[in-house]
Amino acid sequence: MKITNQKLTRNQEIVLNLLENSGEPLKAYTILSDTQKKGIKAPTQVYRALDKLIEIGKVHKIESKNSYVACNISNCTAMTSTSFLICEKCEKVTELEKENLKSFFGGISERLNFEYSDHNLEIFGFCNTCK
Repeated sequence: MKITNQKLTRNQEIVLNLLENSGEPLKAYTILSDTQKKGIKAPTQVYRALDKLIEIGKVHKIESKNSYVACNISNCTAMTSTSFLICEKCEKVTELEKENLKSFFGGISERLNFEYSDHNLEIFGFCNTCK
């Protein structure tokens, strides 16, 4: 379950605010570049902040783009099992809220005698604006 009232460190707040105000997924080095004036000077500071924000469900990693987005879903429970629609033209990312995806993949895995733990699903296509 997403931890909503956990106190964030200064660096975590800076990184989260940047991601929340970005219209697109950001790479770690872009985050570093955009936060240097606010006191974040090293890649390890960015990665530590991102790791914790992912752990508490406030940020998700877009694996195929090696970039990060803030979670915009209130009460999101997807910390490790994430599903996204990604526009190939404008790169808009939409998180799928369906809890039943984990159940769906779990059922398939069970039928194939595979122990399911989590998933990262990225579906590419075109958003309504770009199609």
